[in-house]
Amino acid sequence: QVQLVESGGGLVQPGGSLRLSCAASGNILSINAMGWYRQASGKERELVAIISSGGNTNYAAPVKGRFAISRDNVKNTAFLQMNSLKPEDTAVYYCWIKLMNVERWGQGTLVTVSS
Repeated sequence: QVQLVESGGGLVQPGGSLRLSCAASGNILSINAMGWYRQASGKERELVAIISSGGNTNYAAPVKGRFAISRDNVKNTAFLQMNSLKPEDTAVYYCWIKLMNVERWGQGTLVTVSS
C-alpha cells in the first residue's frame, strides 16, 4: 500500500548538480525516517544519507559537504540535492522509508556522472 516514487536522475557532467525527489504515498500515519541509498554496478548497496522525523541527518563520508538531504513532512517527500558530482557517484539511487512496522524501497533512479 505504501509506495515510493523517485524522480530526478539522469546524466550530469562532473562538477554538476542534480536533485532527486522521493514522494511517499499510501496509508502513511507516521514516518520514522527517510533516506537515500545507492548501488554502483558490481558493488553492494550503500547508505548515502538519512533524515529522521525530527530532522536529524546523517551522511556517508564520501558525500559529506556535497550532498544535502531534506524532507517535506506535510507532503511526505524527501529530496537529495547533489552538488559537485563526481564520476564515482554514478549509481542507481534508491529512496528508502521506515515506518513503525514496515520498510519500503523506491524503484531506483539512475545517476550517471560523466563527461
